[in-house]
Amino acid sequence: MTRVAVIMGGWSSERPVSLSSGKGMADAARKEGFDVVEIDVTRQLAEQLAAARPDVVLNALHGPWGEDGCVQGVLEIMGIPYTHSGVLASALAMDKDKSRAIYVQHGLEVAPGGMHDVADLARDHIMEPPYVIKPPAEGSSFGVFIVRKGANRPPKELTDGTWKFGKRALVEKFIEGRELTVAVMGDRAMAVTEITTLREYYDYDAKYQAGGSRHTVPADLPKKVTEAALEASLRAHQALGCKGVTRSDFRYDDKADRLVILETNTQPGMTPTSLVPEQAAHLGIGYSSLVRWMIEDASCPR
Repeated sequence: MTRVAVIMGGWSSERPVSLSSGKGMADAARKEGFDVVEIDVTRQLAEQLAAARPDVVLNALHGPWGEDGCVQGVLEIMGIPYTHSGVLASALAMDKDKSRAIYVQHGLEVAPGGMHDVADLARDHIMEPPYVIKPPAEGSSFGVFIVRKGANRPPKELTDGTWKFGKRALVEKFIEGRELTVAVMGDRAMAVTEITTLREYYDYDAKYQAGGSRHTVPADLPKKVTEAALEASLRAHQALGCKGVTRSDFRYDDKADRLVILETNTQPGMTPTSLVPEQAAHLGIGYSSLVRWMIEDASCPR
């Protein structure tokens, strides 16, 4: 029987999400007949894995260290096949500035913007509002601020000690329109989901609280827009060198007929409110079957 170690938790700001994803994936793997051991990751991960002696690692970590190439490097050194993307693809996708450059090289449109010192952002508007400030390497919308049109000054969090995400941040022009997301499974773009929320934007609570957002799958879009979003998500997946399951997020400005890619998630959530399981279900793929596919797709590229 294949022994699967589900690694989850860790110490990033996305720990609670990871624990939820990991619990669901572990239960699904057991349902599919795998011998499962759950590991709440510490900085002694190598020792934890050596004690567990898995045949495969099912990576349910989210955020820095778990999905930015660090854990993937440990697994490569130990020679343990693992799910999702490898070291380089994980690092590139997690770095929003680097991934933007790759998107542009492969013909995908990004929002105007770039990296800036947080000290400069705190002093004055770096561009005409509305714009978005993002940490360069976080997920689940941690540290994201939308500076609305008419705002007198940048967010107070940049000056009052609340900002905990480094000395530089990504600033992008805010794209009006609809929030879309597309998952990729191997070499197949799955579906287009439109996300709507009553909150200011699709933030952490909207993503993970029951009722925090509404997901429409498939999104009610013109056929050409659906096809463009599917194609763009697969192109992003391949351009970054990803494998397994990813999910790319977009804004669609229907007034300008403009599709803008925001980011690619190499470790998309697998919680009860997550988008990838919804898209899989739309295609007739149950949650446990999706987890089985991830496990069987695991590899150790080096």
